[in-house]
Amino acid sequence: MKDFDYLSLGFVSNDHLAVLPYLPVDTKVRMLSHAILGGGPAGNAAAGAATLGLRTAFVGTVGDDADGRMILEEFAREGVDTSMVAVRKGATSAIAYLWIEEKTGARSCAWTREGLDELTADEITPAIADAIRRAKVLHLDGHNAAGAIAAAKVAKAAGVTVMYDAGTIRAGMDEILPLADLLICSGEFAVSVAAGKDALITTGYTEAEVEAAVRALYAKYRPTVCGATMGVKGSMCFDGENLVKCPAFPVEKVVDTTGCGDLFHVGFAVRWLETHDLLACQRFGAAVSAIKCRGLSGRPPSAPTRAEVEAFLAAR
Repeated sequence: MKDFDYLSLGFVSNDHLAVLPYLPVDTKVRMLSHAILGGGPAGNAAAGAATLGLRTAFVGTVGDDADGRMILEEFAREGVDTSMVAVRKGATSAIAYLWIEEKTGARSCAWTREGLDELTADEITPAIADAIRRAKVLHLDGHNAAGAIAAAKVAKAAGVTVMYDAGTIRAGMDEILPLADLLICSGEFAVSVAAGKDALITTGYTEAEVEAAVRALYAKYRPTVCGATMGVKGSMCFDGENLVKCPAFPVEKVVDTTGCGDLFHVGFAVRWLETHDLLACQRFGAAVSAIKCRGLSGRPPSAPTRAEVEAFLAAR
């Protein structure tokens, strides 16, 4: 087994992206463009980390169908190792459909993994456990919960940084949350979980409520860092002493917001390996996310290289 810097475990899909003049409701509209590209939070994280120059592998499941083959082939082109992917015989790979509004880059997403069994704890084999122990970061998105919990326990015992991109309330998350070192949530997730909700609160919360939720989640789970992403409002992170707020970078032309949050997490983790400065990590993540807006999906070539991020930050 090779040595990897970044192991990303979770959801991967083939995304059907349609750019539309407006987002329709109960009507028809002609697509301005259409593409099928790799997606999924952990999938985007793996590709993003590889593009930033890290030795990266993806751990998860795909079917042995055409979509599964496309997923693995795209990872190979992006420099992501797939030797730890379980290919389910006779299964249907995960897919998603995304509608993207041309003028704003805002998007709606519908996804499914029906017909595809998630990773089990037993599938974190001795070889995969060994790869986790030798890695620098284990990235989780909450999917494949049984496998994620087993993997995170291995990482914690070995002192490997566990990044949890917490965006969806799912079964198993209560066991993942205490294992996270970098617990970076969506604002919706932070507010909802702190309030004890079993579904996301998607509207009507304030920045002050997000801050209170971040502090509450830190107090309950004691990660090294607890934070929240807030879209165009930027991010905030708390390490038990310091609460740091970092604005998002303005983007002149947003083509697509798909994958922005996924790549913020990758950027934060990459910079965390180099400095534990919260603002530096948030600023780097914000830059990765902003550059990504230039194109469709959260994958290369929309996802930036390290040189592009450094040039972007140097100019700002």
